[in-house]
Amino acid sequence: MEEMEMKRIKIFDTTLRDGEQAPGFTMNLSEKVKIAKQLEKLGVDVIEAGFAIASPGDFNAIREISRNVGNISVASLARTTKLDIDRAWEALQFAKKPRIHLFIATSDVHLKHKLKMTKDEALKSAVEGVRYAKRFFDDIEFSAEDAVRSDIGFLTEIFTAVIAEGAKTINIPDTVGYTTPDEYYTFIKTLKSQITNIEHVEISVHCHNDLGFAVANSLAAIKAGATQIECTINGIGERAGNAALEEIVMAIDTRKDYFNCYTNVDTKQIMKTSKLLQNITGVKVQPNKAIVGDNAFAHEAGIHQHGMLQERTTYEIMTPESIGLEMSKIILGKHSGRHAFVDRVKALGYVLDSTELETAYAAFIDLCDKKKEVYDADIDAILNKETTHIPEVVKLETFMIHSGKHIPATATISLIINGAELTDASVGDGPVDASFKVIEKSVNKAIKLIDYKINAVSEGKDALGEAVVVLKIDDKNYRGRGLSTDVIEASINAYIEAVNKSYIEIN
Repeated sequence: MEEMEMKRIKIFDTTLRDGEQAPGFTMNLSEKVKIAKQLEKLGVDVIEAGFAIASPGDFNAIREISRNVGNISVASLARTTKLDIDRAWEALQFAKKPRIHLFIATSDVHLKHKLKMTKDEALKSAVEGVRYAKRFFDDIEFSAEDAVRSDIGFLTEIFTAVIAEGAKTINIPDTVGYTTPDEYYTFIKTLKSQITNIEHVEISVHCHNDLGFAVANSLAAIKAGATQIECTINGIGERAGNAALEEIVMAIDTRKDYFNCYTNVDTKQIMKTSKLLQNITGVKVQPNKAIVGDNAFAHEAGIHQHGMLQERTTYEIMTPESIGLEMSKIILGKHSGRHAFVDRVKALGYVLDSTELETAYAAFIDLCDKKKEVYDADIDAILNKETTHIPEVVKLETFMIHSGKHIPATATISLIINGAELTDASVGDGPVDASFKVIEKSVNKAIKLIDYKINAVSEGKDALGEAVVVLKIDDKNYRGRGLSTDVIEASINAYIEAVNKSYIEIN
């Protein structure tokens, strides 16, 4: 009854479109589908799956996501041209709830320097675009790019016109992260008062974080009457990123008394969704990141610890459980057995088929032989790794490293390549460099290492190590991820996964 009296805010997730455009966050097709399925579990209202005209990879992602998610809107970005609209419909025709997200720039600086259009030409293009899209789509969103730096009179005119043509959502974006919360509130209030037919549509906002205001601006927009927020998991996106979904949702959930609204997001899926994106992209959030950072629910100061022991709410305004964390650490080991592992997998929210479960259990047993205690973070890492299927053209058989002070590092590696075993050795600047050189030589490809990171997944001296590499092969970047208690083995596995992606085109 309480939620019925409050306004529902729709969550439009653009992690797979705006978020994926950011350098270092590119995902392949299977990874995008995996994220989309998790976003559906999270409970977002709309998934913007890509920009259909931009590339075959985006087109295929939109089409496959449309086929793989259920009763949820799937959107494609499109310019107001017939070619863009046709391509968007071709990609979205299998979606149960297809949405086209049309956009055209409206600020003077964009019209003059990018589009080289007059306001009248932009208005005509917008109207004709919505009119043409109406042939295919019932659900049309229209976005005025760089709205906050646009003339408010022109915005009123263009929004009024596209609503009359059939747009059901208008988006008022802060494309370059320029505005402030007070300004944005007044801007949206003014538009609402001037657009005569605005009561027929949803009001959406899309805020960037260039000045660090993305979440604050989005929340100010809600107070001004916005009914849809466009955001991304972990706040990823162009330049400094987008408004972070988890921060907006938890602000609304925690401060219902102030915002008087709610979302349909299952907040207990937030941490799992955040971790999945981090594992797939190899990009971790900073420890002090709101909601999902490692320190978000950590207390070190003595006064804080004392307060927490007396009464949790002294220093926690929301609970770890509310975002899917558990206070206690569940530790498994080699004596836990299959049933304990399966129960833990279910408790962590994973649904695996029999093949995936067998593969994950085998990896779990292998890890148990290498470390005494296996934590939830280890199991998360295993599951995220083993359920992302990368066909193995190249497979690691054995490796041996010789390294020491004043001794050149040497790696000898045996690989199975297309079923045939090949053993080679190389010298390098350290064991990892030597190992990478052996693989490059063995697969006979020109490979450039773009990025390399190593992190501990869990705690302890026998912690599971995660290696992430980005390789440039044939002018295209491929990301690989490896897991092992041996950081050299993790690095080799990450390199091999990236190489395998180059053999079998997934995008």
